[in-house]
Amino acid sequence: MKKVLSNIFKYGLPVALSAWLCYYLYTKIDMNVITAEIRECNYWWIGIALVVSVFSHVFRAMRWSIQLDALKIHTPLAPLVWSVFGTYAINLLAPRLGELWRSGYIAKRQKAPFTTVFGSMVCDRLADTAMVLLLTVGTFFIAREAFVAFSEKYPQAYQGIEGIFHSPAFWIACVIGVIALAWLFMSKSSNKWVLKIRTWVKDLWDGFAVVAKMPGKGRWILLTFAIWGCYFLQLYLQFQAFDFTMGLGFICALVTFVLSSISMGIPSNGGLGPWHLAVIFSLGIYGVEFDRAAAFAMIVWGVQNAFVVLLGIYAFISIALDGRKRSHTA
Repeated sequence: MKKVLSNIFKYGLPVALSAWLCYYLYTKIDMNVITAEIRECNYWWIGIALVVSVFSHVFRAMRWSIQLDALKIHTPLAPLVWSVFGTYAINLLAPRLGELWRSGYIAKRQKAPFTTVFGSMVCDRLADTAMVLLLTVGTFFIAREAFVAFSEKYPQAYQGIEGIFHSPAFWIACVIGVIALAWLFMSKSSNKWVLKIRTWVKDLWDGFAVVAKMPGKGRWILLTFAIWGCYFLQLYLQFQAFDFTMGLGFICALVTFVLSSISMGIPSNGGLGPWHLAVIFSLGIYGVEFDRAAAFAMIVWGVQNAFVVLLGIYAFISIALDGRKRSHTA
């Protein structure tokens, strides 16, 4: 029963959240607007954006290869690319499950320890988190006027955020969190959960340590910027596919990109729900009406994830053929 409840919480809750958010959003919009935008969308731009997304996956595989090589887990690039394709497809079914599958697949293929491979993948994801933080800070200073204008139009949204930081409960929770972390690492506990958490944190640290020591750090950093450059370019190209976003410019695309990237931290099936809300919110800052912003979010997300499914199918077929070929050779 405990395992069943744990699985429901891990996999059922994100699905329920995604479904509720989509129901909330798309029962409030005019479906005629969405139908019109589906017909009028310039799918050439969408297609070019999808090509760019493939490059982002390849660059991610190349970056991961540098980390694995430093750990003496030498893996051909093709299986790493397949693993990235498969990760995003599996995450549509259950959030974060793709990362576990990716680590397990490479560990099994290369006969390497799962925890070592998983630690390198965690470092890969933490590098993405660092990029989101950098982009968020930079975007706030670049586009501060847009955020101020939105706060004047919708003061309740910003009042809610300010209320969190002015709340005594928030700061009490921060202090308790710091004390709990200090106790976790300074106490001599033999509790299995405490030991598991310590091991997990150690794996995270080891992942960063590998990046600091490994050869090819400069190439790793360049690939990180290349990955996120592709992500932004993909969204910017999608802006060109709709007449109401075409003229919004670089700054609007950057704000939308950053806020939608932050939303991907919320457990959901491929961003379903939170990503839509972030995009609608961002486009609203620049005066796009709710129905059209929702249409943009639905069309872009739908096409992107249909493509993710196709890449996933290609990856799983390639993995199966590779496994048969290696088994035959052995």
